[in-house]
Amino acid sequence: MLDMMSKPLNRRQFLEASGGAAAASLIAAGAAHAQTLSPTAAINQAFLFEGKQFDASLVVDAARILAQRPVVPQVATDLPDGYATLPFDQYSGIRAQPNALIWAGDNRGFTVEPLHRGYVFANPVSLFTVEDQTVRRVAFDRSKFDYGRVTPPPANVDLQFSGMRIATGLERPFEVATFQGATFFRSLARGQNFGAIARALILRPGETRGEEIPFFRAFWIERPTPASGLLVIHALLDSESLTGAVRMTLRPGDVTLIDVEMTLFARQALDHVGFGCTMGTFLSGPQSRRTFDDVRPAVHEVSGVQMRSGTGEWIYRPVSNPATLQVSSFVDNNPKGFGLVQRERDPTAFMDDDQRFELRPSVWMEPLGEWAAGSVQLIEIPSESDANDNIIMYWRPRQPLAAGSETAVAYRQAWCWQPPERPGLALTTRVRQGRGTQTRRRRFIVDFTGDKLADPAMVASTRANITTQPGQIHNVRLWPFPERKLMRVGFEVDPGTETLCELRLVLESGGQPVSETWLNRWTW
Repeated sequence: MLDMMSKPLNRRQFLEASGGAAAASLIAAGAAHAQTLSPTAAINQAFLFEGKQFDASLVVDAARILAQRPVVPQVATDLPDGYATLPFDQYSGIRAQPNALIWAGDNRGFTVEPLHRGYVFANPVSLFTVEDQTVRRVAFDRSKFDYGRVTPPPANVDLQFSGMRIATGLERPFEVATFQGATFFRSLARGQNFGAIARALILRPGETRGEEIPFFRAFWIERPTPASGLLVIHALLDSESLTGAVRMTLRPGDVTLIDVEMTLFARQALDHVGFGCTMGTFLSGPQSRRTFDDVRPAVHEVSGVQMRSGTGEWIYRPVSNPATLQVSSFVDNNPKGFGLVQRERDPTAFMDDDQRFELRPSVWMEPLGEWAAGSVQLIEIPSESDANDNIIMYWRPRQPLAAGSETAVAYRQAWCWQPPERPGLALTTRVRQGRGTQTRRRRFIVDFTGDKLADPAMVASTRANITTQPGQIHNVRLWPFPERKLMRVGFEVDPGTETLCELRLVLESGGQPVSETWLNRWTW
């Protein structure tokens, strides 16, 4: 377990340490060997430890040393003609042959498929396995790919890879994770479709000065032991402002868990860093109805942000597809959990037999250790297409990263149908909004569902605590349905002359919450 921390980096002390000295000597040897390579290939070769005894501390030490050097940008100039502009359908037709799958037939419980470069995945990534504690390079070999309608690259070109696809053979085999592009990765639980995407690190999103995109240079995948049910992956992360070592432990199943541990080394000061980032699609739904000429009644793979604050309050905030960019901050201290969730599981809500949005995963983050002060950040980007991941959520620590500092952070990520830890409170199950009784009023209908709402005595004493800032609340009404364990709340908000209102609603009985806290931002 790692706590988030920040401390000055003493390079001399590091180089005198045995682990650091070992990494430094390996890196120096690799750099000498790579003198004739391109800058990108040289920096990759220098940090890979091929044929050496592996230890996770080597990746941390390599990131620490790399932070003392200027960033060497990834380049894609070595791609064959046309590969960087391949249409998606042609690129997706390039698949590894069965004999290219790592550990196929070894009864290890997992197979790893190297992914070819091309399309938008142009940057090179090196893949290594760790077997018997020894690092072995996964060599690029064009004969191990089926190129479909694409002309194969020249035989003497080493393209490396763009990432990897992981499948598990436990019980019924299924594809469980993909790591490809920048620091993007995705996973799912058994029976689900791929949906939301995670990012190991996000820097300066939504800022006018532009977002900085960190990327993975290399992966080391530990050979799993038979029947262990877990896969350990190490990665070297690089960016203009920082470097990092990432260790991920993958446990697939009915809930797929990924434990993420990162150690970051800042080249320069950073005041906007995001951990536990998840991205997803929200085009339209009952709670956010911009005009779309679409036969589907709802189009989204995430419906809202769920949070459990440091004080234990359970909060749910529906997401929207706004007319203008919206950024929301939910200030907290030592959060207990947060995530982008898909609460709508009824296929008739979507009427989409191709996308099957009801099968998309929720992604829940549980911090390991204390994360101190900061905020859950939510960015909602206007979108006209369900191909865009226009919803972004992450934790932003209040404390900036100082130049030369070392920061460690860890969290457990659950790809699931619903977060593993659930409140003993009624949950928001459906939200609708529409025109109110007066020109500038907006009417909301919020449904809460939970076991407590089946108790007639509890229902009789339940009240709705509703506030708005700014504006006023009118025409509050409750419809109890104890036989359905449901309480429906209707109200109108009058913003006056304002164009934005922050709404808050919680069901209470005897001064205690009966439901989670529902938040919503309404914009005119």
